[in-house]
Amino acid sequence: MSDTLRLGIAGLGTVGVGVVRIIRQQAALLEARTGHKISISAVSARSKNKDRGITLSDYAWEEDPVALATRDDVDLFVELMGGEDGPAKDATEAALKAGKDVVTANKAMLAIHGQALAELAEAEGRAIRYEAAVAGGIPVIKTLMEGLAGNEIKRVMGVMNGSCNYILTRMENSGKTYQEIFAEADGLGYLEADPQLDVGGIDAAHKLAILSAIAFGARVDFDGIQLEGIERVSIEDIRAAADMGYKIKLLGVAQMSGRGLEQRMQPCLVPDTSPLGQLDGGTNMVVLEGDAVGQIVLRGAGAGEGPTASAVMADVCDIARGLRGPVFGQPATSLVAAKSALSKMPAPYYLRMTLVDKPGVLAKIATVLGEAGVSIYRMRQYEHDDSSAPVLIVTHKTTQTDIEAAIAAMDGTGVLAGAPVALRIEEV
Repeated sequence: MSDTLRLGIAGLGTVGVGVVRIIRQQAALLEARTGHKISISAVSARSKNKDRGITLSDYAWEEDPVALATRDDVDLFVELMGGEDGPAKDATEAALKAGKDVVTANKAMLAIHGQALAELAEAEGRAIRYEAAVAGGIPVIKTLMEGLAGNEIKRVMGVMNGSCNYILTRMENSGKTYQEIFAEADGLGYLEADPQLDVGGIDAAHKLAILSAIAFGARVDFDGIQLEGIERVSIEDIRAAADMGYKIKLLGVAQMSGRGLEQRMQPCLVPDTSPLGQLDGGTNMVVLEGDAVGQIVLRGAGAGEGPTASAVMADVCDIARGLRGPVFGQPATSLVAAKSALSKMPAPYYLRMTLVDKPGVLAKIATVLGEAGVSIYRMRQYEHDDSSAPVLIVTHKTTQTDIEAAIAAMDGTGVLAGAPVALRIEEV
């Protein structure tokens, strides 16, 4: 490498503009920390004339990100366009084939095409760095790959979508319904253009798939994630959970078992005194558990111009220092195609149901649960009208299979006045 690392930046949205600002404002600091000047040769975006609040006249403009990725005056291609396919993937592949390293914030592309891209990068002797793809400004990728390299990772767990955490937190604090807070978050610009990426858990699941690959030496397997969003979490569930000492979070959990790689992204209850339970607003948190280090907790801003651009620049600085290494922490060809497994790990469950208000209904529910092998730990019944009765049950540890069997059997009892809600209670 020459004395200057020359960047080509594709994508000039919030994060791209943040990267340009850091390079301009911290030029001396970056050079002192890496031993190289870091400059921008050229940029690309959908619109050249859009007002972004910064001047881009010092940089060459490319309409085509693939052309940008292959320019002779670009050493490092920075992909900030997003999207699992299309221009982002085409330009990333072109950059690698042209002998360029790549820094990206594109979680969807890596979750879907990570294995193929890793094999291409390593065959070309190039690097793909992606700290900004997971949990914004939290350095979780570097922590897993470097800080915990001597650990067998036992479990990865976390709140990885700030928009969902904002919605659930606001529901609890305001007493408003999911629909009301969803509209509020959308109006504030907190949700993706396709809100299902957020509230459906897809964005967070992309991140979990990437972390799982690094943590367990497995090929990225987004399709193997048991996925459920937050749409069916009601204000009644929020209140009931709080009354029993829990908070509801969209929680990602991954662990390797004898059955295979267990990955789930779903609403769970966590103790309100736990670090995850105390996480409010749009903040992210990732919990890593290693055999030697035990449990460590990483908390910080999961999105936004500054935090995400900071993560991008961490990768840029590593490339400037000559730090590369395998894309997922070990050679791509050594990553195992882990069998996808549904979690069989027992856990307590929260059950909310509305029952017909007549004698004997609780006995019928208790019988159904007992026949399915589900034991009741505690139960509460709240004030109700003459026709139906809301009932909350917390079970002893049981399996998802047994819970599903019990709920299916409840349909035949004739005592349900509405569909039951079942949420796992995660030990943290």
